[in-house]
Formats: sequence, C-alpha cells, structure tokens
Amino acid sequence: MKRLMNIIMLSCRKATELIEKQLYFGLSPLEKAKLRMHMLMCDYCTRYKKQSLFLHELLSGHDHDHSTLDISGVEENAPLKDKIIKQIDKF
Repeated sequence: MKRLMNIIMLSCRKATELIEKQLYFGLSPLEKAKLRMHMLMCDYCTRYKKQSLFLHELLSGHDHDHSTLDISGVEENAPLKDKIIKQIDKF
C-alpha cells in the first residue's frame, strides 16, 4: 500500500518542480492529475504556485538588457522590492 501511495502521491519537492515546468513547458495528462491531487491536499504548494505565477507574470513583461547593468543605484530599487515582498506575503 505504501508503495502504491508513493507512486500516486507527489512529494512537495516534485510538486514544485511540476509547477515550474507547467509555466514553461506544459505537463502531461498524468503529471497534471498528480499535481492537481497534491494541490488539493497541500496548502503550502498551493501558495507556492500562486507566488510563482505572480512572479512569472511580473517578470515576463520585463525585457531588459543586463549586459550594461549598473549596480550603483541598487538602493533605488528598494521600494519595488518591498512592494513585491508585500504582494507575495498576501498569498
């Protein structure tokens, strides 16, 4: 029985891998079913998925050339960093 449960149920580590894979590549029907079952029982992974989707949407619209990165004004980004952290904490 324990072996069967290990085949059917995902660990949180595997679930988070599938959450990230789903954002970029898509999942097979079996992976979707396993992830859906895990998400029904795991509040932590549900929260992780919401946060990951938020960050993905936020950063997917960000197109920046990092080859000329100037880190002298890093302090100027503190308000943006705080805003992102506050938004993630809501999940």
